[in-house]
Amino acid sequence: MDFLSQLLRGIAFVPALVNGIEGLFGGKSGEQKKDAAMSFLENALSAADAVAAREIINPEQFRTGISMIIDGTIQCLNASTWCKRQQVGATTGKA
Repeated sequence: MDFLSQLLRGIAFVPALVNGIEGLFGGKSGEQKKDAAMSFLENALSAADAVAAREIINPEQFRTGISMIIDGTIQCLNASTWCKRQQVGATTGKA
């Protein structure tokens, strides 16, 4: 599988990851939740990378790119009805 296919699979996984992290670490700060998401995603991608026998030649640049993907996903989710439903449920006591 080529790099682009792997990257797109990773990106497709980010919304579910962010949602799961929010559920697990809802009481933590945004930065702590992002660190948890980054750690989980990096480990998952490292495992996939090892299976595909590919190496990331600039890990810091790759980490920065993944960080931007997570930030963008959070921004999209916060602007969507996904976030609005949780805020309404929290203020009215209904889900």
